[in-house]
Amino acid sequence: MRGAEGKPAFLVGIDLGTTNTVVAYANAADAQAGIELFPIEQLVAPGEVGARPLLPSLRYHPAAGELAAGDLQLPWPQQDVAGVAHAVLGTLARQLGAQVPGRLVSSAKSWLSHANVDRQAPILPWGADADVAKVSPVAASASYLAYVRTAWNHRFPDSPLEEQELVLTIPASFDEGARALTLASARMAGLPTLRLVEEPQAAFYDFLQRRRATLRDDLADTRRILVCDVGGGTTDFSLIDVAFDDDGEPQLTRSSVGNHLILGGDNMDLALAHLVETRMAAGVEGGMKLSAARLSQLMERCRAAKELLLSQDAPDKATVTLLGGGSRLIGGSRSADITREEVAAMVVDGFFPKVELTETAKKGRAGIVEFGLPYAQDAAITRHLASFLQQHQGALPDTLLLNGGVFRADALARRLAETLAHWRGQPLTILHNDNPDVAVARGAVAYALARRGQAPRIGGGSPRSYFLVLGEAGKDHRAVCILPRGSASGEEIRLTERLFALRLGRPVRFHLATSLFEAGTPPQLGEIVDLDAGEYLRLPPLASVLQAESGDKRDITVQLATVMTEVGTLEVHCVAEADAGQRWLLEFQLRAGKEEQGDDEAQAVSPRIKEAIEKIERIFGGKAQKVDTKEVRQLRQHLERGLGGRESWDTPLLRQLFDALMLRARGRRRSAEHERVWLNLTGYCLRPGYGDTLDPWRIEQLWALFDTGVHHHKDNQVCAEWWTLWRRVAGGLSTEQQLRLLDDFAFNLQADAAQRGSRPVILVNGSDDDMLRLGASLERIPGAYKAEVGAWLIKRLEKAGREAADTNTLWALARVGARQPFHGSAHEVVDSATVAEWLHVLLALDWKKTEPAAFAAAHLARMTGDRSRDIGDELRATVLTRLKAVGAPPLWQAMVSEVTQLDEANTKRMLGEALPPGLKLIG
Repeated sequence: MRGAEGKPAFLVGIDLGTTNTVVAYANAADAQAGIELFPIEQLVAPGEVGARPLLPSLRYHPAAGELAAGDLQLPWPQQDVAGVAHAVLGTLARQLGAQVPGRLVSSAKSWLSHANVDRQAPILPWGADADVAKVSPVAASASYLAYVRTAWNHRFPDSPLEEQELVLTIPASFDEGARALTLASARMAGLPTLRLVEEPQAAFYDFLQRRRATLRDDLADTRRILVCDVGGGTTDFSLIDVAFDDDGEPQLTRSSVGNHLILGGDNMDLALAHLVETRMAAGVEGGMKLSAARLSQLMERCRAAKELLLSQDAPDKATVTLLGGGSRLIGGSRSADITREEVAAMVVDGFFPKVELTETAKKGRAGIVEFGLPYAQDAAITRHLASFLQQHQGALPDTLLLNGGVFRADALARRLAETLAHWRGQPLTILHNDNPDVAVARGAVAYALARRGQAPRIGGGSPRSYFLVLGEAGKDHRAVCILPRGSASGEEIRLTERLFALRLGRPVRFHLATSLFEAGTPPQLGEIVDLDAGEYLRLPPLASVLQAESGDKRDITVQLATVMTEVGTLEVHCVAEADAGQRWLLEFQLRAGKEEQGDDEAQAVSPRIKEAIEKIERIFGGKAQKVDTKEVRQLRQHLERGLGGRESWDTPLLRQLFDALMLRARGRRRSAEHERVWLNLTGYCLRPGYGDTLDPWRIEQLWALFDTGVHHHKDNQVCAEWWTLWRRVAGGLSTEQQLRLLDDFAFNLQADAAQRGSRPVILVNGSDDDMLRLGASLERIPGAYKAEVGAWLIKRLEKAGREAADTNTLWALARVGARQPFHGSAHEVVDSATVAEWLHVLLALDWKKTEPAAFAAAHLARMTGDRSRDIGDELRATVLTRLKAVGAPPLWQAMVSEVTQLDEANTKRMLGEALPPGLKLIG
C-alpha cells in the first residue's frame, strides 16, 4: 500500500554490510515519528525462528539430507533468488558454518569490488568442494536483499518493500563498477527502484538526526569532521567541512572521500586465525595446516574471541576451540588460548599502529592474501589514514566520528583518537555513536528525510571529478573534465566543446578516469588535466552500439552528456548534436579482465596502415583480382615490409588489421592458400582475444563463423590453422564458447574410425598436437573438465616413458594445472589434490634431461597465497628442493616459494607466443 496520491508509506534504509544486513524505517507521513529498526525474523536454531535487528550477511549451503524440512521452516514461503535449494541465511547460517567447513558464503560485498574475477559467476563459497552449490557475489548479495524484502512484506503486506522509498548504503570508495553491480543485485532481489548513499555519510546523517535538537551547540567548535568507517570487509574515510550561515546554523559539505580498501575486521580475524593455527599445530607430527574451509571456521571463532578480549571489562584470556570433522567431531577437536595482551599487540598495534602523519601506506607484497580476495597490502589503518590526510590537504580534522563494528572494541577507538590527537597536537572532539552496528541503516533513513527537507542535509555533490581520456596520438596522459567534483546530483552536464563523429550500428567506446584526490580547487568542465601529474583511477571502459531505428549505417555527430544520478551512480550518454532527443546510454564493461595496458586508441598507428589494408583488399577483397598463389602465401611478408616485423605490431595496429580481414572474410574461400593465410593472420591480429575495449564485439563477429567451419576441410594445414586461430583468441571467449570448443576437442581425440567417417563437414579435423595446444588454452571451462584434459596429458607422459617426455605435453600440463590463470577466473583452476598427483608424476622424471618438466612443476606448484589453490607445504618443499638441485632459473624457484609475477620471457613461454607490445597480463 502506498500513501495518499500513490506516495510511499515508509522511508526505508538498508545497510547491506559485509558482516550484517540491517534495516531501519520511518513513517513517511509523520516526520516526528522517529526512526525504528526493523527486526528481521530468521532461523536462530534448527526449527526455531527469532526476530533480530541484525541479519548476518551469510549463506550456508547444506548437504543433501543434512537438515530436515522442519528445521528450515520460516513464517513465509522462501525461494532463493540465487537458485540454491534449502539455502540457510542469517544467524543459523553462522552457527552451521562454524560447525561444517566449506559450505558458508561470506564477504560477498568485498567480492563485488574485486575486478579480477567474474563477479557474476558462481564462485562462492570460495575454494569449496565440487559437490557444494555455488553462487556469484551478485547473487549472494541479492539473496540477502530478497530475504529482507520477503520478511518485510510478511510483516507489512499492505506496504510492499518494493513500493517504499528505499535507500541502500554502499562504501564511499566503491567505484562505478561495484555500484552498478550493487544495483544489479537489488534488481535481482525485486527492488528495482532505490537510491544509493555512502556509508560514512549515512553514519553522519544518523548523528545529525539523533542530535538535531542540539546540533548548533554540538558543532560550535567544529570546522572539519573525519568519519572513519571500518567494517567487516572495508575501510572508508570521508571528510565533512562545517561552516555557519548568518543565522548560526551549521552548513555541512562532504569535501573528500578515500580510496577503496579491502581492509577491516575480516583481516583482523584472519591474522588471529593464523596465530591460533600455528599454536594448535604445536606438538602435531608434521605440523598442521588447515584447509581454506577449516580456516574460515577458525576465523569465526577468533572473531568472537577478539570482540571479547578487546571489550571494556575483558578477561585475561580466551580459549578458541576448533571442532573436528565427521565422526571425530569432538575427539578430533583442538584448542588454543590467546591472551588479551596478544590480541592487543596483534590487532591494536598491527592494524592501528602509532605512526607519524608524514608516513604513507606501504605498497609492498606483505599483505594478507586469503580466500582469493586482494586484501590491502598494508594492514595499518592509521598509515592509510595518514596517506589520505596528506592527499586531501587543508586543516586536519578537529572532530571524529567512528563507525563500524570494529570500534565496539574500546582499545581500537582509543588508539585512533590518540593518533589523530598526536598529529594535531591537541585532543579532538569525539562525536558519540551509540550503536555502530545500526547507525548506517538509521542514517540512510535520515538521508531520505533530509532529501524531503525534514532533516539537516550534507552538501557536496559528486565526491570526485570524472575525465574523458583523450585519444590524441602520443598524448594518452591528457584528459578533459566531463563532471567536476561537487556537481549536484541529477544535474546533467553537456560537454559542448568536443564533438565526436560516430557511425551508427558500430560499437563505440570511451575511456574514463576519476581523481583519487584533488588538492585545492577542482578542475572545471572542459579543463584539460595531465593524468601523469596526479593520482587518477582508470574506470572500466564505457561502450555501446549506437543503433538507429532505421538501421542505417551513416555517421553522426554527438556530444557527451554526464550526470551523477539521484540514485548515486555515474551515467554517460551520447547525444546527437542535431537532435538532442536522440541519445544512447553508454554502459560500463564489468566482466573481469586481467590486461593492463595504455589507452590503445591514444597510441600512434603506423601511417602505412592504408597501404597494408590495400594489400589485404587485393588478396581477400570483393572484386576478383588476378593474384597468384605465391602472392597470397607471401601476404604476411609484404605486410611486414611496410609495417615492420609482426612482433612489433602493437594492439591498435593489430586490431585495425583484424577489422580489415574480418570485413573480407568471404575472400578466404577462394583457395586453400587463401584460407590458410586468412586464418593465420586473423588469429594473430586478435590474440589473446582481449586487450582492446572493442574486442568483445570483434569476438562476437568472429564466433559467428564457428558453426560454418572451414571451406577447404580436406586440407590439413587449413584445419591446423583453424584450431590455431581459436587457441590464439581463447582468452576472449566466454565459458559457453570454450565449452563448445571442448566438444570438438573431445570428438577429435575420442572418435573411432566409424564416427570420424560420419562426422559433419563443419566439424573440423584436428591432430592430437592441435588439440593439445587448444585444450591447454581453455581456461574458462570448469576445473573438473580441466582435470580430465590433464588426465589425458598424464597418460601421454606415462606412455612416452621417463626418457621421452614430450615437451608440448609438459607445456600443456603447465597451462591446464596452472595455479594462476591468465584470462580465466581463479575459481576455475584444477583442485589442488589433483595437481598434487600430477606433480608426483613429474617428480618421477629426470629434470636435468627434461627441462620442461621443471617448468611445468614450477607452474603447478606456484604460490598464490590462496590456500584453496595452493599445494601442501611438504610437497612445495620437495618441488623447491628439486628445482634448486637442477639449477632451475631463480624466477621458477621464486614462483614456488613466494607470490610473484611472471616476466616477459616466461609469459611468452606459458602462452605459447608473445603478447602484442604494450599488453601486459597480470598473473
